[in-house]
Amino acid sequence: MMVKICGITRREDALAAAEAGASAIGFIFYRPSPRYIEPSNAAQAGEGLDVWKVGVFVDETAASVEAVVRAARLDVAQVYGGETPRDVRVWRAFRMPLPPGDSALNDADAEAVLLDGPANGISFDWALTRGTAPKLILAGGLGASNVAAAIRIARPWGVDASSSLETAPGIKDHEKVRAFIRAAREGP
Repeated sequence: MMVKICGITRREDALAAAEAGASAIGFIFYRPSPRYIEPSNAAQAGEGLDVWKVGVFVDETAASVEAVVRAARLDVAQVYGGETPRDVRVWRAFRMPLPPGDSALNDADAEAVLLDGPANGISFDWALTRGTAPKLILAGGLGASNVAAAIRIARPWGVDASSSLETAPGIKDHEKVRAFIRAAREGP
């Protein structure tokens, strides 16, 4: 199970996630977000950690995403809307529910598909995601108390959490991070 801790803004939180067994840490490059981080700070926060460094982008051009991926030393671009960058591992992200007949899930350039709640920290009917993508990442309202049920229902390749693991926007509660990773790894 791939487990991503997103919304990292501080080195100590990146370290705590890596030490707890996260597969990936996420950095938000969407300026309106309270979890926004400058690319140089993201590079420092993730330096030397044996996890995937994932950048989250919203409605950006391919060139902009590629520039930040280089500057922040990222492994993956998680892209909501906008253009699909080339020569970069891409996880396409969508808010649920999807519009009827939306074929965007079949983006041939995406390594994985992340399905997120209708708003930050909001869950949705996980049964709707089952079988939607070969490499499905489930996000939105997940925490230690519900991630095992989400995994059992949706059978994703990975899970992602951010706001439910915080004491304040961008500040992770290390015990919540450890509990979430433990619950996701132990599974249903």
